Amino acid sequence: MSYYKIIHKTEYSYMHPVNLCYNEARLTPRTFAYQHCNNSEFVVEPEPWKYREREDFFGNTVYYFTIQQPHNQLTVTVTSRVAVENRQQKLGFGEYLAWETVRQQLHADSDAETLEIRQYVLNSPMVPKIPELHAYAEKSFTEGRPLLKAVEDLSTRLYNDFTYDPGFTTIATPLTDVLKHRRGVCQDFAHLGIGCLRALGLPARYVSGYIETDPPPDQEPLTGADASHAWFSVYLPQFGWVDFDPTNNQMPTDRHITVAWGRDYADVTPLKGVVFGSGTHELSVSVDCKRENF
Repeated sequence: MSYYKIIHKTEYSYMHPVNLCYNEARLTPRTFAYQHCNNSEFVVEPEPWKYREREDFFGNTVYYFTIQQPHNQLTVTVTSRVAVENRQQKLGFGEYLAWETVRQQLHADSDAETLEIRQYVLNSPMVPKIPELHAYAEKSFTEGRPLLKAVEDLSTRLYNDFTYDPGFTTIATPLTDVLKHRRGVCQDFAHLGIGCLRALGLPARYVSGYIETDPPPDQEPLTGADASHAWFSVYLPQFGWVDFDPTNNQMPTDRHITVAWGRDYADVTPLKGVVFGSGTHELSVSVDCKRENF
């Protein structure tokens, strides 16, 4: 078990005063089989006029807040302590299920869990149906190949075929552009993996969170240097969701901390809202992810 203290700080600086803003934040790590969020503190400056907490459709924690006073800066700081179990999968017989068998089972069964899982086969706002994704996926999903072996191969191909380039894409860059230029960031690579799996009729979901990073040799970690991250999961019947990180060509273990999941990035946007004001703004985001001893 690994223990982390995570500080995620977002700062907006506005050229002219903002009189009113409405915001939603998904920045609290989830609690599930491999992870437990021991506590999480959510602080907003200036102090919100209205504030509430809820769970969204996917079970993610959402904070809603409104500021109704003029302000030139908005700061949102979330401090969380999380315990993460090493995800060395013990899959048993499920590891050898052929991907066609999994697809057939998911489309034939009608129990409540399977019906819920099917939503992750459908197109979503940021992962539309793209014929090229089906062609790309087919090279990994050969006849009779075990599902997890096929997904592992797909993830490795994404790692090798695409270049990590933070300056190439934005949140609004279409997936077709990522495919054409073979460049992007973790969000794009997660969307590509999801699109490939859905093109074959397999359920896949988007996962947002953090990954513990290593500083250069003989140097201390820099405050705020750890990054927000994204990866994808595929559903394996009788077992559950299995995570893959194509950006780093690995299956997440105890260095990946999960914050939220959904159909794509639009379901798990860390911070979004509406601002009433004029002029431009500057955005600064820092993440500090440190191991703690218990």
